[in-house]
Amino acid sequence: MKLLKYTIYRLLQAIPVLIGISVITFLLANLGPGDPVSLMLQGQEHTEAQVRAIEQRYGLDKPLHERYVTYMAGLLQGDFGRSIHYRRPVADLMLERIGPTLLLVLSAYAFALVTAIPLGIIAANKRNEPTDHVSRIVALFGVSTPSFWIGIVLILIFAVKLGWFPSSGLVYPWRSPDSVRGISSYPELYYETLRHLLLPMIALGTLQMATIMRVERTQMIESLQGEYVKLARAYGVPERTILRKHAFNVAQLPIITIVGLNLSTAIGGAVLVETVFNINGMGRLFVDAIAQNDYQLVMGITMMLGFLFVMGVIITDISYAYVDPRVTYGESD
Repeated sequence: MKLLKYTIYRLLQAIPVLIGISVITFLLANLGPGDPVSLMLQGQEHTEAQVRAIEQRYGLDKPLHERYVTYMAGLLQGDFGRSIHYRRPVADLMLERIGPTLLLVLSAYAFALVTAIPLGIIAANKRNEPTDHVSRIVALFGVSTPSFWIGIVLILIFAVKLGWFPSSGLVYPWRSPDSVRGISSYPELYYETLRHLLLPMIALGTLQMATIMRVERTQMIESLQGEYVKLARAYGVPERTILRKHAFNVAQLPIITIVGLNLSTAIGGAVLVETVFNINGMGRLFVDAIAQNDYQLVMGITMMLGFLFVMGVIITDISYAYVDPRVTYGESD
């Protein structure tokens, strides 16, 4: 019951955050330069009556506050509106594009965790040795280098120069093999998915990997200097057991925080990575929506990504108790 009450409390706290996101995004999308109707009719002969009809159809003839209230009323009913540029429901467009983005972001996080945590532990255990110095240089490079630049370098080396991996597109593992040219079985489908995903996954996950590795190293060093570790060593406990049972669990709470809060950074980086690798995900859709001044689509994507980020933070908070038993979900003993 404590967990349920805390979850409900955090969900209620998320409501004003999402409302704030909706207000700011709605104002930026509607008060910015450009006219979505003019962009829609660009290169076509049209009359003033046709322009007025389109404005009336999409509610652009109403005052700003009325349009916001109308949009939010529809959003509460699950209606994200209709894209002005694509002339299709926003929900349908997002459902088509969210799969590639989630696949890219989740695989980047998997790459980051699988590489960063072992490297951070090794660096902490070999403090001030050559292995530690190399890991810190790698972490500094990853933190200071933009994801899109890493993607371009990976394409030039591994796609253009060596020809080992494709430089664009993505093969979706949830499709049937018959729908992809040259593939006849699921193992081949998964193999091609991995080949197409590897470079963008590394490009997007390098920043997360570097951040997590630095935090892991710092926390492991602090844990290894704790009194309980010194006592375990005095009793002759093997160093591997000390790392695994005594120091590792204590050092993971900040890692959970980093993973949850860096979700927005990963999603933001996915926008550029999808553009570099020509992946038709939410990032490219968002860029196209901004270029076309399609405020309905901009609002829909922003609200969806904002919701995912807020849920990621809530899941992070709840996950604390599985690592640290001292967490009581805000209730006193």
